Amino acid sequence: RGTALQPLFKMSYSCSKVGDPHPGQPYKGGNFCAFLPDNKEGLKTAKLLKKAFERGLTFRIKSCNGEERVTWGFIPHKTSWDGGKARNGYPDALYLHEVSTVL
Repeated sequence: RGTALQPLFKMSYSCSKVGDPHPGQPYKGGNFCAFLPDNKEGLKTAKLLKKAFERGLTFRIKSCNGEERVTWGFIPHKTSWDGGKARNGYPDALYLHEVSTVL
């Protein structure tokens, strides 16, 4: 499969803020892992994803079965090395172009 970058995000329990579904309510965090190819375009995308994360654009809080929890936001991430586009994995020849456009 080759070498890959693996950004890992760990979101803890915390309280939601204004603009979230239920401001002031606690939410459940989680571990989120995404994959990028280890090449020039993948490294460029990783820098853009880091900026998006720092600006609070990577995740959102969603109400699910009466519980607030962190989920992926609207920026597409590859969460698997296989399964293709339908399973948020590779191969997906257009992914890096598409995510760069979103970012």
